[in-house]
Amino acid sequence: MKRYLVIFLLLSAAFTQKSLSQEDERYVPETDPLVLAKLEKWQDLKFGLLMHWGPYSQWGIVESWSICAEDEGWCRRKNPIYTEYKKEYENLQTTFNPVDFDPSKWAKAAKNAGMRYVVFTTKHHDGFCMFDTKLTDYKITGEKTPFHTDPRANVAKEIFNAFRAEGFWTGAYFSKPDWHSEYYWWPNFATPDRNVNYSIEAYPERWDNFVNYTHGQIIELMGGDYGPMDILWLDGGWVRKMSDEEIRNEINSKDYKFLHLQSQDIKMDELVQKVRAKQPGLIVVDRAVYGKNQNYLTPENRVPEKALPYPWESCIIAGGGWSWVPNAKYMSGHDAVHLLVDIVVKGGNLLLNIAPGPQGQWADEAYRLLDDIGAWMKVNSDAIYSTRALAPYKEGKVCISGKGDSTVYIYYMADPHEAVPSQIIMTTFSLRPGTKIEMLGAKGQLKWQKSGNGFMINIPDRIRKTPPSKYVLVCKATF
Repeated sequence: MKRYLVIFLLLSAAFTQKSLSQEDERYVPETDPLVLAKLEKWQDLKFGLLMHWGPYSQWGIVESWSICAEDEGWCRRKNPIYTEYKKEYENLQTTFNPVDFDPSKWAKAAKNAGMRYVVFTTKHHDGFCMFDTKLTDYKITGEKTPFHTDPRANVAKEIFNAFRAEGFWTGAYFSKPDWHSEYYWWPNFATPDRNVNYSIEAYPERWDNFVNYTHGQIIELMGGDYGPMDILWLDGGWVRKMSDEEIRNEINSKDYKFLHLQSQDIKMDELVQKVRAKQPGLIVVDRAVYGKNQNYLTPENRVPEKALPYPWESCIIAGGGWSWVPNAKYMSGHDAVHLLVDIVVKGGNLLLNIAPGPQGQWADEAYRLLDDIGAWMKVNSDAIYSTRALAPYKEGKVCISGKGDSTVYIYYMADPHEAVPSQIIMTTFSLRPGTKIEMLGAKGQLKWQKSGNGFMINIPDRIRKTPPSKYVLVCKATF
């Protein structure tokens, strides 16, 4: 999962702006009417849960990447001898026993927070499968894994069923590269970077075996054993078909650093046709690959500065890393609600990542965060679900969104510990005469007046003394 999209606010202690390249903003609209209808409904959901989980959680390290030989500070190995380290990493399968696994508890906490869909890592780049694939023994249900005797061993199936029971849409994260498969990283050669480590042109049968393996596993997930699926969320955008010109341009770019760049045609069009035969209307997200199989875009740990003219979702870490780390510091309720509102008013969805630990548990801080978000959503969820971006989206601390032709939501993004203001003012958006305004969670209508090209809402003392919610106050304007 790497960089992306428009002028972004990079989420960390502060937000850093990034500029948009013409290359990154391209989008090919879907044409399948069933998918288009599902995308429209998906944009109504607004808030989802992402979970990265695998044997690597036992070490509290970044998922998969430490077995990749690329020299990056965030994925360096604790054992400098690569062959020894990779063997130790793969042996994590033999100690992975998440006996505290309780997906129903997760689903209830996520529902309480107002989340509406879940995306789970069925397989990350390391190739370890969190589902009962028939195509490899490197899996949670394999005999080398202690948890395989547990009746809950088919973890992906258990998670999807638990979340569906709470009314969630389900999505399967699946890594296209597989660093455990001999058809991707052939033991005959070294593995200098993330790419396939042999010449596909010289060994086409080996690549065909990998394509068939990948298609086979995805078809397993999209089959009847795992229930109705809503989203296929594919990661590893470097595994894609590339023209000779695209390869030359990549090699000539200033940040090129890969040794084995080549076209890695995974036959996506054929795959999508197969899976939609099993799951009609399935949303497919071929991340970071320009084309018709990327039904929505996924800026990672970033939020666009403005609304984007196509479906999109920011996937963002709630605390620690994508995978579980000990003593992770989670974002505050204030920051999480501000993040959700900032994304929603620009027309996007928030996919918030929470990583289960080695025993199958969530950190207490994760539950605290979801409780905080849920308390706010209980008052203000009408201003989140089914809304659409409305220009100018944001002015200072004031944001707006629309619902249908007769409702505008006005959000006041309060600073931490800020007292409720006596007025909410916006100068760049006007309300129609006769508009009625109320604050969600408070009784009675609010007085407002036209102010230049904008409006001014008066907040009475009764609301200022006892506001209906923390973090963000929401006014509903109807006309």
